[in-house]
Amino acid sequence: MGKIYDRIDDRLRVFIQEQPVYFVATAPEQGGHVNLSPKGYPDTFAVVDDTTVAYLDLDGSGVETISHIRQNGRVTVMFCAFSGPPKILRLYGTGRVVVPDDPGFNDLIKLFGSHPGVRSIIVVDCERIADSCGYAVPFMSFEQDRTLLDEWAGRKDTQSRRAYRAKKNRESIDGIPGLSADETDPVAQHS
Repeated sequence: MGKIYDRIDDRLRVFIQEQPVYFVATAPEQGGHVNLSPKGYPDTFAVVDDTTVAYLDLDGSGVETISHIRQNGRVTVMFCAFSGPPKILRLYGTGRVVVPDDPGFNDLIKLFGSHPGVRSIIVVDCERIADSCGYAVPFMSFEQDRTLLDEWAGRKDTQSRRAYRAKKNRESIDGIPGLSADETDPVAQHS
């Protein structure tokens, strides 16, 4: 059934690369709302090394993940096999938010495909890498990525993206700080 791994080996890397969607879960330190976000675009997730992963954080309607990670660092990333052998892989760890002005951002951004509306990169140091059966996960067929998020972000100019982030991304739904005022300026170029 389930197994715990010391590292993300080649077999797990292949499994991660084959999944068209992954899920990111975070929670505030006390009370509040647990957040679970689906993520798409296969070129937004990267295995950095055997115990570190990262994903491209794109503009969105909320800032829960950034807020929770900045408050307590706890994050879980989950992959489910919707085709092939049944499997669920969870990466439990401590996350950090890397914004465009932070050291290391320029090196990390090279790991991902080109997308407008980059807010940050979430880096996760994995403390537990575990799989389990996916016996109840349904078979589903992947048709194609939705391009709506990239299209939406691509239509926004710098000023409207700044205003959107200032309105929607300064704090979580529970009032936990998210992006600061100086971090709401959008990256001028694509990832």
